[in-house]
Amino acid sequence: MPLVNVVVLLIIVGVGLYLINRYIPMASSIKSILNVVVVVAVCVWLLQVAGLWTNVRSFRLS
Repeated sequence: MPLVNVVVLLIIVGVGLYLINRYIPMASSIKSILNVVVVVAVCVWLLQVAGLWTNVRSFRLS
């Protein structure tokens, strides 16, 4: 995936999350959970795009 597409997608997700946080009335705890879920999903997606997700999945502590 080209870098321009990744940057555009990150901008779209950021603006969407900002608009949801700014204009949709909901409890602050729900907004916090939503923010965490979106950030984790974007981080996992970025790791998959970079090809690093297989290394994370195969990591063992023992």
